[in-house]
Amino acid sequence: MGNNKKKDSKKTKKRKKYNIKWVLLITFWTFVLAVSVSMISESIMRNFDIIMAFITLILIIFLGVVFDLIGISVAIANEAPFHSMAANKVQVARYAVRLIRNAGPVSNFCSDVIGDIAGIISGAAGTIIVIKLLNIYGIKEGAFVSIVMSGIIAALTVGGKAYGKEIAINNANKIVLYTANFFMILHKKFGIDLLPRLKKKKKIKKER
Repeated sequence: MGNNKKKDSKKTKKRKKYNIKWVLLITFWTFVLAVSVSMISESIMRNFDIIMAFITLILIIFLGVVFDLIGISVAIANEAPFHSMAANKVQVARYAVRLIRNAGPVSNFCSDVIGDIAGIISGAAGTIIVIKLLNIYGIKEGAFVSIVMSGIIAALTVGGKAYGKEIAINNANKIVLYTANFFMILHKKFGIDLLPRLKKKKKIKKER
């Protein structure tokens, strides 16, 4: 019993260290990604006309919704069917299991990091569109246009994510499988393996 308690405490300490490292790492990279992507998107969108700026805004919101959908799917997917697929030598199943086993970081990255960055960029894109509208059409009520634009962005984002959640809840395993296919292609074709490998379970020796 004493050995089991020691093992459990060691595992808990390792998890805490991993969690702290992950939080620090994701905080740093979120800052870097948010700043760099915002600067690039703003500089590009300033050269767009209003139609292209609107299309880009919709694409950014759509990207945030898709990643949120993936994050939710990974968090609620059932691991058991993928074990059966893996037993039948279906390669993509192993990547699906790795996704589910890393549901915390994957879900955090997809739903929070990409979702928040998409929100920041869509806000910046909305501001650029408002400025263009004011300059081109000489609209005096800039505050009103800005409020309407913020409402449109919020409505599309919240509505899109609400719809995405319904899709994720009803098709979690399918979405995980499609996502796993992407990771498998990335690994097999380009040698980029982003998911931590599964740890092999230690064999317990039976006492005679």
